[in-house]
Amino acid sequence: MLNSFNSKIQTLMPVLTPLCVVTGVIFHDIGGQLLFLVPFLFAFMTFAGSLSMRFSDVKVFKKHPGAILFSILFLHILMPVWAYFLSSIIFDNQLLIIGFVISVAVPTGVTSIIWISICRGNFPLGLAIILIDTLLAPFILPIILHALAGEAVTIDTTSIIFDLLWMIVLPSILGMVFNELRRGNTKELGRVLAPFSKLSLFGIVIINSSAVAPFLTDLTWELLGIILFVFILAGSGYGLALVLGHLLFKNTETVTSLVFLGGMRNIAVGTIIAVTYFPAKVVMPVVFGMLFQQVLASLYAKVVGKYQVKYEV
Repeated sequence: MLNSFNSKIQTLMPVLTPLCVVTGVIFHDIGGQLLFLVPFLFAFMTFAGSLSMRFSDVKVFKKHPGAILFSILFLHILMPVWAYFLSSIIFDNQLLIIGFVISVAVPTGVTSIIWISICRGNFPLGLAIILIDTLLAPFILPIILHALAGEAVTIDTTSIIFDLLWMIVLPSILGMVFNELRRGNTKELGRVLAPFSKLSLFGIVIINSSAVAPFLTDLTWELLGIILFVFILAGSGYGLALVLGHLLFKNTETVTSLVFLGGMRNIAVGTIIAVTYFPAKVVMPVVFGMLFQQVLASLYAKVVGKYQVKYEV
């Protein structure tokens, strides 16, 4: 029953995620009072997502050092610089620019592994990159924020690092230790927790969406422009990863993994950071990023399928 429920939620995520944003905006008074729950929900999600990982996954680094280094550089240097450059040209608002940077500077999304599996990518490589990127996030993200936004707002780097450590790193290590103790026999527990993990994600989206409610009372050209730009920026992550991955690695399994790792983001942690440490306007581009991730992933799954047919040896 839980497996069926989880599959149904997974299928409906492109529809349910925008509905959660709308729900959060409508019931913003309630959502605003539940912000304290978000870090706990996220820590649970991270733990559940880490149950499939083992410390031995890092050994893949020896086989694919180039792909792993490329992913880290792509996620945390190329895409943030790309977001900053484009948004600076289009928007004359530093808070919005910071929001766009945060939306692409956060770690790659754990759900990317689902699409890697569906599209026959390199699964061990995907797990290794998710693990390494997750563990590096508490140290990389504050550096990026200081480099691109430090002069515009005051950033509490120490608090951000500690929040990321206990929301991402500690639950990840706990999940992997549990998996090691069970010698990899955590699939059943993972199946049980999977639907609750997705429900936690929906809860985070609903609660954090309440922060942007004041900006959505009137539909303005600026708001439409932000939503459109978020869509373009999110789509460019998948596209650039595909083009650069093909030029550098050629191997279709590797490129398939890089596409979804480069396009998906752990937007939930981005919204937590934006809501907690920045003015409300910064939250807008981050929250809207949740609207398109699953839709774009399903579209690029078709693109990747055609790519594999053309270039697979």
